[in-house]
Order: sequence, then structure tokens, then C-alpha cells
Amino acid sequence: MAGSGKAHLRDAHAALLRVEDLLVEFPVGRSGLKVHAVTGISFDVLPGETLGLVGESGCGKSTTGKAIMQLPAPTGGSVVFEGKELTGTKGRALRNIRTRMKMIFQDPISSLNPRRKVEDIIAEGLSIWKLGTKAEQQAKVDELMLDCGMDPAMQRGKRPHQFSGGQCQRISIARALVTDPKIIICDEPVSALDVSVQAQVLNLLEEMKDRYGLTLIFIAHDLAVVKNVSDRVVVMYLGKICEVGPPDILYSRPAHPYTQALLAAIPVPDPDVNPVDRPTLGGEIPSPVSPPSGCRFRTRCPLAQDICASEEPIIHEVSAGQYVACHFPMGAGDKLPMPTATGAKEL
Repeated sequence: MAGSGKAHLRDAHAALLRVEDLLVEFPVGRSGLKVHAVTGISFDVLPGETLGLVGESGCGKSTTGKAIMQLPAPTGGSVVFEGKELTGTKGRALRNIRTRMKMIFQDPISSLNPRRKVEDIIAEGLSIWKLGTKAEQQAKVDELMLDCGMDPAMQRGKRPHQFSGGQCQRISIARALVTDPKIIICDEPVSALDVSVQAQVLNLLEEMKDRYGLTLIFIAHDLAVVKNVSDRVVVMYLGKICEVGPPDILYSRPAHPYTQALLAAIPVPDPDVNPVDRPTLGGEIPSPVSPPSGCRFRTRCPLAQDICASEEPIIHEVSAGQYVACHFPMGAGDKLPMPTATGAKEL
């Protein structure tokens, strides 16, 4: 895995958001070293589509979402939204674009100002941009609170600490919708919530997507959740893309060993299924400060060969709409070999 290429990109004129060769690096103190958080990834999102971005913790998916918003600006590459290049855009021009691009963060409680009332938090975008009169702003806030399952009369004067995590996430969704955005980046919006509340928030996002004509980027490490909400899925590992495809195809016949390992890690509610018998990955995740040469997944891949250390795989199509960055993609029905006592093959 962990390759480059743009074979999976679609018509640039049809895409609402198009990311090409995105590069995000962070310095490591004064050592001169850099954390290679995201390295040369490309993808696009069509209007009305939900793109799922998945991978292990530390793979760079949240960093990718923040780089799209220019929080902070990426080290290199291109981010085009509604035909406008965002990289290098600053000041009021960037703030104006952000009224149409919003982000919902992972921790719903800490993302809200504890000193402010809920109605002021939701209305902040309207107040900053002076959209409508005070009465119109209040009406818009009340409408969004109702749409998100809150009672304005009972809750508009309360502060975030008086709400549960799920209710705070509803407030975050209402805040994101207040300026009528075109796209919302959801950075693991349900990972901090109870399972029962997760379903409610996911249903709310789907409802708001249909009602307001939204486009979503849904970032998560839970593949079971992503499958239910996504129209297309991008799998990342150590700052690179390894596989792209429709969820039904990707989940039923994954072409990349890493994708299959992630799917095997999804709990199965069946007492007859022994977790020990399911394929797992050996080895440790390499450091993003000094990633492996060639394919970044090779140090944990049971299928790795010598070419994987010397040549980076290029993303190519293996079936209709399914793209993979692997020298030895898996076919339908192929299974990962069980790891040996010493872990994955080291090259």
C-alpha cells in the first residue's frame, strides 16, 4: 500500500472539492526532522456525495481534513473548492470561503465555548457576517435547534456544560449549518459518544444532508460506521492512500491487504466466530518521522516482496470504480495468511 497516483480522480469540473498531491509536514523541535503526516494524496468529492476517510489512528485522516480547511495550511499540494484554489488564500477571502466549508470536531464538548449560551454559539456565524436582522437570526437559530432535535424555548439560554456529549454534538451540527455551507468535514463526530447516541447523530447527519443538500467528508476509524454513511471510501495508512472504492465493493472484496485487515478487525456479533481465527496484522506501525521506503505498509504486510521496498506502488483500477495502490492486489476470495510468531515479513 501507501502509494501515489491520480487514476481514481474524476472530472475536475464536476467535483465540488478536489485535492491533489496534498502534503502536510510538521517540524520535530529543533532536530531538523519532520513528521510526514500526509504525503502526496489526491481525491475528489462530487456535489451531494459522502466521502468516507478511514484508517488507523495516526494515519493522517484528521490532518487531511484540517489541511483542507487550511487549519493549518498544507505544506504543499492543491485544494480546489468550487473552482477556487484555497492553498495560499488568506485573510478575509479565506474566511469568506469558510462560510461554505464547515467542520464538526471529534470532541463535542471541548469544541464549544463554555462561557457562551447555546443560542450565541449557533448564531456566531450570522453575527460575524451580519446576515439578517436580530429577529431573523434568532428565527434561524430556533429553526436549526428544532431540526437538530433541541427545544429552543427550553435550551437556548443554557451553556455547554449543561448538556450531554450527544446534545453538544447536535449543537455543533447546528452551528455548522447556520451559514448554509456546501460541504461539512466531520472529523470522527461519533467516536466520543455512546453507541446508542452514535446512531442518533448519524441519522441526524443523514437527515441534514438531504434537507440542506450537503456534501460530507466523514472521517472515522470505525469501518462499520463508514460503510453505512458513505458513497465512496478512501482508506489511508501512514499518510498515504491505499485503496479507493464504493463501500459495497470495498467491503465485500477488498483488494489491499491493509483494507482486509481493517475489515477483519470489525467485531462480529456471533458466538461461533473465534476472533483468534481471524487474520490480523503483525509488527508495529512505523514512525511517520522516518517512514519505510517504497510501500509504507510493507513492514507489516504478509504479501510483501523485494519490489515493495524499492518501488512505491501506483494507484490503479482493479475493478469498476475500485482503485488500489499495491504491487500484489488481492482478488475476490483471497484471504490474508495468518501472522507467524515473528510477525510480518521484514524487508
